[in-house]
Amino acid sequence: MTDARICSLWLPRLAIERWTAIGGGTPDRAVVLTLEAQHGQLIHAATEAALEGGARVGGRLTDARALDPALEAVPADVAGDSAWLRALALWAGRWSPLVEVDGSDSLRLDVTGVAHLFGGEARLLAEMEARIGALGFTVRSAIAPTAGAAWALARFGGGAVLVSNARLAPLLAPLPVAALRLSAPATHTLVRLGLKTIGDLAGVPRKSLARRFREADHPLDALDRALGRKPEPLTGIRPDPPPRALLRMKEPVSHPESGAQALALLVPRLVEQLEARRLGARELLLTGYRVDGSLAQAGAATSIPTRDPKHLARLLADKAGTIDPEFGIDAFTLTATWTERLDAGQEALVGEPSGETRLAELVDRLSVKLGPDKVRRPAPRASHVPERANGWAAGVHPPPSVGGRGSTGAGKPQRLLDTPEAIAVIYATPEGLPRRFVWRRKVHDIARAQGPQRIAPEWWRERSTARLRDYYKVEDEDGRRFWIFREGLVGDGRGGPPGWFVHGLFG
Repeated sequence: MTDARICSLWLPRLAIERWTAIGGGTPDRAVVLTLEAQHGQLIHAATEAALEGGARVGGRLTDARALDPALEAVPADVAGDSAWLRALALWAGRWSPLVEVDGSDSLRLDVTGVAHLFGGEARLLAEMEARIGALGFTVRSAIAPTAGAAWALARFGGGAVLVSNARLAPLLAPLPVAALRLSAPATHTLVRLGLKTIGDLAGVPRKSLARRFREADHPLDALDRALGRKPEPLTGIRPDPPPRALLRMKEPVSHPESGAQALALLVPRLVEQLEARRLGARELLLTGYRVDGSLAQAGAATSIPTRDPKHLARLLADKAGTIDPEFGIDAFTLTATWTERLDAGQEALVGEPSGETRLAELVDRLSVKLGPDKVRRPAPRASHVPERANGWAAGVHPPPSVGGRGSTGAGKPQRLLDTPEAIAVIYATPEGLPRRFVWRRKVHDIARAQGPQRIAPEWWRERSTARLRDYYKVEDEDGRRFWIFREGLVGDGRGGPPGWFVHGLFG
């Protein structure tokens, strides 16, 4: 008996739930997904309404429509389901270093020695089911010492099953022989022989079944794998390798222009791979393999995904010239180490690049010439405090949007001072509207004022003595408009009297 712990995740309604999730319809519609067969269309999956109307998975569409003439039929997207399941397997690497796609609707994970990281096996299964359920998919799971037993218990054991070595055989015994993953003819033969459960099969001598079953589909071999008497190794899924173009030299080259010459041949080959996989390059790495076993590398990055061969070649042209062949280079590779989805599209009727594309290409070229840390762009930050809500990021790596977590631009001035400047304010009441303030030795009489807009301190990154701010938009008698704020309140217990500051200017 093995000490391994294998998890099986079964998505029994993967096809129909994925069809619903991508906008195909709602579960209350009587819809079936069909596959073409030799004698007509077969039902591959069905909604709850279709099942209630008499449709049966594996049955014929004509029989189902005889019971429900209004039944809708949609071709099944088997290739799309398979691609989605593969993507889910890569995503499931958060729970196990070894994940395998198991058939068309399930995954197998080796969770040996990792359950304690999630608080135990019960919590691990709960997290798996909760996260996959949040995606809109039904899932049933089990953890057992063998892959075969986990598969059987996930489908026939009621779901969310945890099995130890000592309890494995008793739990498998009442399950039907179909839980051994036998072919349909083999399962039918066992039922005809009266061997309907795994417990019935366990006591049968192997020789008595030798003539009725092929060695590859022998039920006792399947039982031995489920009980751990025979190995059933897992083959983990691997992510697709990055697009890579290879150029082997007939003779080692040692002249400085070899990198640029190799680049002219490698870029078109790499672009072909990017087009075939509908990807755009964000980072490129040119590698020269020296005869002494060392590497010479040069890279470049782009601000938006692209597979324009002229632009990619131009970015790497100067970098390729810096590759030192030393004693000689006998091979070059060009790898897109970072890619993003890029579907085919027409940018303009006249064939000219769009303004966004031109700007991105300019940023890319400047970053290569000056260095990525010398070309920067404004970037939002997740902060409610105005001076922290904006910053700078590398031009070739625009940061993601912070959504609603940052300070929005609504109501903020066009010019924001880097550091608020202290001012002297005269006001009617301690917490009332300001009437006059002095900034940079000049007195400003306030004609109009709007506010306050209160911004609380960020307790998770500031000390407990940080004070709230009340912002006002004010306009003086000369028409100049300012953004000022009062820091703190009278008697708030966080310092002396409130202070006043000017933070920005309106146009």
